[in-house]
Amino acid sequence: MQIIRFRTADNQMCLGTGYDGTTASVLEGDIFSGVKDTGRRVDVAKTEVPVTPAAIFCIGLNYRGHAEETGMDLPRYPVVFMKNPGAVIPHNSDIVIPVSCLEKPEVDYEAELGVVIGRPAKHVSEAEALDYVLGYTCANDVSARRWQKHAGGGQWVRGKSFDTFCPLGPVLVTPDEIPDPQNLAIESVLNGQTMQTSNTRDMIFSVAALIAFLSQSTTLAPGTLILTGTPEGVGFARKPPVYLMPGDQLQTRIQGIGTLANPVAAEAAVSRK
Repeated sequence: MQIIRFRTADNQMCLGTGYDGTTASVLEGDIFSGVKDTGRRVDVAKTEVPVTPAAIFCIGLNYRGHAEETGMDLPRYPVVFMKNPGAVIPHNSDIVIPVSCLEKPEVDYEAELGVVIGRPAKHVSEAEALDYVLGYTCANDVSARRWQKHAGGGQWVRGKSFDTFCPLGPVLVTPDEIPDPQNLAIESVLNGQTMQTSNTRDMIFSVAALIAFLSQSTTLAPGTLILTGTPEGVGFARKPPVYLMPGDQLQTRIQGIGTLANPVAAEAAVSRK
């Protein structure tokens, strides 16, 4: 099932399925305990993120092609960092370039497969890990590269956690429709030009391996989002580099899930008192 979360014209929040770009069939129930299709179609005024993340775990350098383009050795263990859940935005919402990143372009795109945990997971084995998945979605780990490399105090969280730096959606696809998350085409498209194109089989650590690793002595709560890494073709590795600019149109596409589209805008100047 493909599930969306949306607002109606009278601002009611609903879960739906069968979204055709204009209407959806309303779902009854809770996304974690189970939903039922009512068959009642309503107009979709605005799509929202399919689930509000309880936490966001991110994996760096998890595609062989991406490791090669950066000149880095393949990691022995998953490279883990966090992203602020407040950075999440839905389909068709603006990625906003921070004022601090406007003078010298640095904001990059990273198409990623998002994995949402459906029930508490702790000490999960790799063999059973996919049983804990609620669903899969498109995500983009938008990154301010100078902040990531030089201005973040030696870690990545700050440069990847500005407001709007985690587009997510538009749908959550349940595991019955994606029996093998390690065979999905993934790409990013910037202003109509394909920038990243790969397949999740190029991951160094599989989705199941990541869940098993992250759940070691750590409870992954329902709603936990795992961003599983990005393939080659990111902007900073290109010659010359390509960064997101106000007016750009970014799409994140994953086979079996769909297209997450986000315009790019500039943050308005702020005055500090």
